[in-house]
Amino acid sequence: MSDAKLVLVSHYLCPYVQRAAITLAEKGAPFEFRYVDLSAKPDWFLAISPLGKVPLLIVRQDDGVETVLFESAVICEYIEETQSGARLHPDDPLARARHRGWMEFGSSILSDLWGFETARDEGTYEVKRKALIDKFARVEAELKTGPFFAGEAFSLVDAVFAPIFRYFDVFDTITSTGVFDGLSRVKAWRGELAMRQSVRDAVTHDYPERLKAFLLHHNAFLLKHAA
Repeated sequence: MSDAKLVLVSHYLCPYVQRAAITLAEKGAPFEFRYVDLSAKPDWFLAISPLGKVPLLIVRQDDGVETVLFESAVICEYIEETQSGARLHPDDPLARARHRGWMEFGSSILSDLWGFETARDEGTYEVKRKALIDKFARVEAELKTGPFFAGEAFSLVDAVFAPIFRYFDVFDTITSTGVFDGLSRVKAWRGELAMRQSVRDAVTHDYPERLKAFLLHHNAFLLKHAA
């Protein structure tokens, strides 16, 4: 391993990795990606990952001692608390708690999104599509003037939702899902996040091809819907 003090153990498609990478970039914290193949997890990875999942953040302290953090929410909170740069959480405890709630809501969307992208039949696809539509309608009602979730300031909520929207940047090149129809504020937010440098740099240049290969591997109905 290199001498980097922060190493983000990653998978190329993982949205939870992306939220950590975006947070690190927004704070201006130097870090290094280290990718693992989750279909053939190496022994070193299994030894340090209690859940066998990414992301992990390896924190190397000045005395050489390494500490491994797991779970993306924990990692993002640690980065927010320890790194300089713009604040990504509100100072007010009530507003901060509200933001944490919407971060969890973003994670619930990812659960539906997994079912949506891996659905092999039209029935399952439509059930998950409807669940996504319903959840994004709730988000639409929460958004105000933008450009970000909390207005002018980029926050950890934005770091959570940016990887979600990235999926649809690829899906839209395949077929129309209709998930964001009529949701003008969500569309505007999505567009703003897509232009953010930290968001763009959170994945490798071949992310779209990797995601399409994933869909093909899972025999996704999304691909059949486009036919």
